[in-house]
Amino acid sequence: MSERTAPPRTVLLRRGEVHSPADPFATAMVVEHGQVAWVGSEGAADAFTDGVDEVVDLDGALVTPAFTDAHVHTTSTGLALTGLDLSGAPSLEAALALVRRFAADRPADRVLLGHGWDASRWPGGRPPTRAELDEATGGRPLYLSRIDVHSAVVTTALLDLVPEITDRTDGPLTRDAHHTVRAAALGAVTARQRTDAQRAALAHAVSLGIGSVHECGGPQISSEDDLTGLLRLAAEEPGPRVVGYWAEQGEAGVARARELGARGAAGDLFADGAFGSHTAALHEPYADAGHTGTAYLDAVAVAEHVTACTEAGLQAGFHAIGDAAVTAVVEGVRAAAEKVGLARVRAARHRVEHAEMLTPETIAAFAELGLTASVQPAFDALWGGEEGMYAQRLGAERARLLNPFAALLRAGVPLALGSDSPVTPLDPWGTVRAAAFHRTPEHRISVRAAFTAHTRGGWRAVGRDDAGVLVPGAPADYAVWRTGALVVQAPDDRVARWSTDPRSGTPGLPDLTPGSDLPVCLRTVVGGRTVFVRPGE
Repeated sequence: MSERTAPPRTVLLRRGEVHSPADPFATAMVVEHGQVAWVGSEGAADAFTDGVDEVVDLDGALVTPAFTDAHVHTTSTGLALTGLDLSGAPSLEAALALVRRFAADRPADRVLLGHGWDASRWPGGRPPTRAELDEATGGRPLYLSRIDVHSAVVTTALLDLVPEITDRTDGPLTRDAHHTVRAAALGAVTARQRTDAQRAALAHAVSLGIGSVHECGGPQISSEDDLTGLLRLAAEEPGPRVVGYWAEQGEAGVARARELGARGAAGDLFADGAFGSHTAALHEPYADAGHTGTAYLDAVAVAEHVTACTEAGLQAGFHAIGDAAVTAVVEGVRAAAEKVGLARVRAARHRVEHAEMLTPETIAAFAELGLTASVQPAFDALWGGEEGMYAQRLGAERARLLNPFAALLRAGVPLALGSDSPVTPLDPWGTVRAAAFHRTPEHRISVRAAFTAHTRGGWRAVGRDDAGVLVPGAPADYAVWRTGALVVQAPDDRVARWSTDPRSGTPGLPDLTPGSDLPVCLRTVVGGRTVFVRPGE
């Protein structure tokens, strides 16, 4: 019997801090049959010691629900973890040096794969030319995706493998040309490489206290084999739960999603592109370009897809970043609701990924239509602020409107937090910190609200209201953390006020003030089975 199929052990955890709304002062928890059976005080824990398989002395550690990362590209994450990652390159010259070293270290790779360059953060602000990449690789095929994964630079040798691309203009490839070269590059990855990358990404996730990931696959992003292989790996080996989404449009997409075992025909079904690549669809032109980006779907196409998904009992979902794309999605979902009924659309919990550029009107529409906003706070941490990439692309005034988490919550819009890894790293506590300390103060939400959106919010986004929280009957998906004193944050428009007073009756959370150390994951448990233990613990 494998570890995955063996019955989970009955465990008593005690002498710690258990983050549970069932008891804000809980120090102990019992897990039985893969579920939380009891939470309570240390004195009451004595009654359980003889009836469990294992007693875990927490020694003051914090126990929380495991995180759910609501937007991940698992294979690409694994390839970035094990391959060429340019996200830390401080300049074009440094990036080219990393390419040279990577090419020298990988003489047998048919196609060299890399990710993460961001010319907007480099002196001079320009990406590498094809000639520079040809020289750095010695003329070998190379695919380098920009950090937002909506454009890429490539070598001449890779273009030679894709003869249907006739435009050899230098510069980053976008839209159809990018999708074509990406398919060719990822098609060179062997099944063994893909599985190794997936295994590395899932292992990294659980080492960070992530118990579930939402895989956003699709024909323009990955492949059918990639999704089915990942779902099979997750079912067979200890690790996080994986919920799959397949981003293919219309009735054919619905049928394919169901065939592949996906939760919905959703995820990165592109309504537009991204700000960094000038492909997010805007109502008004970019501040640094004379156009309004790229719209891939209109309201009619959105309505057709939402209707097909709703009638099939599957989730629909769209990637929408710019205000024009968000408007198209809202108008399309509303048209679908007029056809199949608002109650059915709301019950389906359709999703919008990223949802960065919103207005009061589109926020109200999200609430009306029951749309979940699957958002990535690290985007603001990386690109927000007066001097950030958002301000470069949109101007400071429009940039300040982006990622309005507080307004979404005030309107009653469900939030599910994620990373879009490898666009930004898997980093759950860093994600909570980014939401609580948004670069635009009026968009900040409390640590408690952000934590809830990154734990329970991800479960609710897949239709499960009974999970992501440590109460009796909930799935025993939890993480154990070494951290400092727990505090309760009171949100304020100007400052973040903290309290360590236990009389508040609110479960405390780690102090995430910028500059403070983030909690360290000691153990991750999924369905009552331990899937990660930090070495030495």
